Amino acid sequence: MVHAASLASLSPTVLVHLGFASAALLLGPVALWARKGSRSHRRFGYAWVTVMVGTAVSAFFLRSTGTFQLFGFSPIHVLGVVALAGLVGAILAIARRNVHAHRKFMQRTYLGACLGAGLFTLLPGRYLGDLLWHHALGLV
Repeated sequence: MVHAASLASLSPTVLVHLGFASAALLLGPVALWARKGSRSHRRFGYAWVTVMVGTAVSAFFLRSTGTFQLFGFSPIHVLGVVALAGLVGAILAIARRNVHAHRKFMQRTYLGACLGAGLFTLLPGRYLGDLLWHHALGLV
């Protein structure tokens, strides 16, 4: 399937999700690399958690029409649940002053929910993948 070559062709729901996801992708490394316990680490961390919640929740309003779907939900929707669970785990860990567990939850949530899901969305045949590979790069 060939998709329109414009972000303007995306629905408002997709644009909201894309905005949250893009912000999460950019804020995550800043929060992860900031000096731990610093004001900037906490501020970027709170911002990242906020946009991750927005990303995960907005994902549930996106519906799949592909072959691997059930009631409009595809396997990638599981990442929304996993992301929310990872964020809850990280918050509970730091509330218990378990810095090691907090770090692991945050790193794994970023890697899985931001990078993993991001790479999945860029596969050929998926909307953003087609925009990148077919329209922007002309490769597929």
